[in-house]
Amino acid sequence: MDSLSLFCTGALLAGGLYWFVCVLGPAEQKGKRATDLSGGSISAEKVQDNYKQYWSFFRRPKEIETADKVPDFVDTFYNLVTDIYEWGWGQSFHFSPSIPGKSHREATRLHEEMAVDLIEAKPGNKILDVGCGVGGPMRAIAAHSRANVVGITINEYQVNRARMHNKKAGLDSLCEVVCGNFLKMPFVDNSFDGAYSIEATCHAPKLEEVYAEIFRVLKPGALYVSYEWVTTDKYSGDDPEHVEVIQGIERGDALPGLRSYAEIAETARKVGFAVVKERDLAKPPALPWWSRLKMGRIAYWRNHIVVTVLAALGIAPKGTVDVHEMLFKTADYLTRGGDSGIFSPMHMILCRKPHDKDEQNSG
Repeated sequence: MDSLSLFCTGALLAGGLYWFVCVLGPAEQKGKRATDLSGGSISAEKVQDNYKQYWSFFRRPKEIETADKVPDFVDTFYNLVTDIYEWGWGQSFHFSPSIPGKSHREATRLHEEMAVDLIEAKPGNKILDVGCGVGGPMRAIAAHSRANVVGITINEYQVNRARMHNKKAGLDSLCEVVCGNFLKMPFVDNSFDGAYSIEATCHAPKLEEVYAEIFRVLKPGALYVSYEWVTTDKYSGDDPEHVEVIQGIERGDALPGLRSYAEIAETARKVGFAVVKERDLAKPPALPWWSRLKMGRIAYWRNHIVVTVLAALGIAPKGTVDVHEMLFKTADYLTRGGDSGIFSPMHMILCRKPHDKDEQNSG
C-alpha cells in the first residue's frame, strides 16, 4: 500500500472513530462527551471500589437496616452515573410519556413544564426543585415560567455541572443550585412560593421525612407537585417475577425500597398537606414512557463498546464498564415494569400547604 493510500485509510479510520465516539455518543451536542466520562467527585482510581461498595449496599434494598447511610450511597450512585446519564440520556434524568410527533427531548420538556404549571408559578416567584440533578428540568421550568428556581442536590459534582449548564443557557440569573440533603434542607421556614420534585424523592429512606421538609419551607397556601416512583395496583408481592423486577429497579437506581401508590397521598396528609389532585401520568391514554428504553438497545451496545474501549485505554476510569452494564440491566427491569404495568415513575400528586387546619382536613 502506498503512502497516500495508507494516509487516506488512517484518516478514514480516525474520522470514523471521532464520529462514533464524539458525534453519535452524546445525547446532546452541548452535553457530556464519551472521552470526558468520569466518576464525578470520586477519583478515577477509586471508581471501581466505590461501585463494589454501592452494589453490596443496594443488592438487597428491602433488607437495608442502616437507613442513615442511604444518602451517602445515593451520593456515590450519582457520582458513578451522572456522566453516563448525561452522555447517553441528556440533562433531564427522568422519564416522560411518549407523545406522537414529538421527540423525546420535546416530550421531556412538556412533562417538566406541566409540573410548574400545576403549581401555578409566576414570574418572580421563588420555586424549589427538590433533587435537581444537573438541572435539566430547572432550566426548562425557569425558561417557561420566568420564576426563580432554587435546586438542591446531594451530589457536589452535579452542583458544578448544573451551574455550568445554567450559565451556558443564559439562565444563571433565574437558577440557583445548592449542595445539600433534601432531608435537612438549609432553607428557612415559609420561604418558597412553590416546589416540585421529578422522580427524586424515591431516594429518601422515609418519604414522610422529605415531605415534612418540603412542607416546612413552603409558604402557607403554596403548592407542591411530585412525580413519584411507585408500585401500582397490579403489583403482587406474592409473584416472584414481580418481586424480581421491583428489586432490580431498586438496586440499580439507589432506592431504599419502592413505595406503593397507595402510600403517597397518605404520607402527604400525615405531614400536613392538603391533597389537591392525584393521578398516575403513565396510565392510558398516555403512551408508554418505557418505549425510549426499548428503542435505545442499539445505542446501548454502541455506547458499551465505546465505554469498554475507553476504559481499556485508560481514558475512562476502571469500573465505568461495570456501572454502564448495571444501568443497562436496570433499563431491562424498568422496561419489564412498564410493560407489565406493575411500576410507574410518574405517579403525580399535587398538594397545598394549608393556611389553617380546616383546609388541611378538607384535603
